[in-house]
Amino acid sequence: MVSSSHVIPNKVADPRSQNDAYFVGLRAEVDGFVSRHFTWPGTVWLHGAALGGDILRAPVNVVLAPFYLLLRLLAFVCLWLGLRRIGTWLATRRILLRTAVARRVEALIVTDLLGLTLAADARARDPSALARAILAAPQFRELIRQRPDPAAAQALGQRIVTALADYASTRSAVAEMTTALCTIAVGALVFNALTPGMISMAPGVADALALTTAITRFPLGETLGSAWYGVFRPGASPVLIGLTVAALVMVGSVFAAFAGLIADPVQSRLGIHRRRLLRLIDTLEVELTKDGTKPFAAREHLYARILDIWDAVASLLRIFRP
Repeated sequence: MVSSSHVIPNKVADPRSQNDAYFVGLRAEVDGFVSRHFTWPGTVWLHGAALGGDILRAPVNVVLAPFYLLLRLLAFVCLWLGLRRIGTWLATRRILLRTAVARRVEALIVTDLLGLTLAADARARDPSALARAILAAPQFRELIRQRPDPAAAQALGQRIVTALADYASTRSAVAEMTTALCTIAVGALVFNALTPGMISMAPGVADALALTTAITRFPLGETLGSAWYGVFRPGASPVLIGLTVAALVMVGSVFAAFAGLIADPVQSRLGIHRRRLLRLIDTLEVELTKDGTKPFAAREHLYARILDIWDAVASLLRIFRP
């Protein structure tokens, strides 16, 4: 869907003035884009892509997420120190697996928000198709031609694709945070404990499994077993705790693949989606019209790692609690 705000009058001669008007129009389109795709029923259609491979990619991305954050921090430090080539190379590395939902989000931004043409058969599988669509867009043609050489134009396209990928990847971080909030609620209701993640929840679940198993195996029956183990409560073995951690992490990862069904409407209502898209548009504007570089700030990954640290600390306190 291409809004009339994306159309640039031919009578405007200066390409930079044209693109100033274009980006003003983009910002005006953000609210409509959020309403169409990040509230019900739009987000339900969006997450239809998660059925299948995303369920397997989600746990892998949970493991890779800390390395992604570390790489982005290194890239920021290198760019701050003036090591542009190294910083740009680090910033354009893909660490997280590209999920089907992320591919759909990227394609929607290119076609429905930016108003560019993207071949239907290239939307899902080929990240370079996004770069080609941007470099071939009439809105940016004159600005692309002002690049010193084709290599600079290709580098620009790659940086923009990386910004789109970074934007889409924030969904995985938000999904992790949504999962953590759900585990906090479950831990408080079921175990009367603070469980900001699956790791800190695992001992409670393992203890409950150990208790249930001991009661069912009590030689004098479950009634007497409940009374006995109510006084002499059995503890979970390290093996059981480890298996419980692995199982809960897998369950949490599958939940995270669809957590956007809950998180998207909430973020839309709070204006978070709007602010995140405006940050992305700021990045695109600097890259395309101001001859600079402005990596998209995926802050959500940092917030998710803070929750991971909280989860680990809570687990250690539970283990070493007297």
